[in-house]
Amino acid sequence: MTTTAALDRGAVDEVAPPVAGITTLLQALADPVRLDILRVLALAKEPITCGSFRVPVTKSTLSHHLRVLREAGVIEQRCDGTRKLTSLRRRDLEVSYPGLLASLLSAPVEVGAAH
Repeated sequence: MTTTAALDRGAVDEVAPPVAGITTLLQALADPVRLDILRVLALAKEPITCGSFRVPVTKSTLSHHLRVLREAGVIEQRCDGTRKLTSLRRRDLEVSYPGLLASLLSAPVEVGAAH
């Protein structure tokens, strides 16, 4: 149940869902656009608004990719007024799958893969 205090803070959920099982997680990260989103979030010092992602997809497709990542437990989102802020669940991913995030981020970027 969401409390009034949580709504005042702009929380989407009080408790983030657990990070998904490895199969679901890897399926979520198998898409080049979602890997690009992961890399952008990993470099960000603060949560990013949905409009800040520069990916070659429509707004509705971006929403789909963000939903897949959120449901897999890779990202969390919260509302701040009219903005939706997205951040990487770095610590949760590291606890669930030690070293996976570092491996993904250090992998070579496939040129043109998200296009």
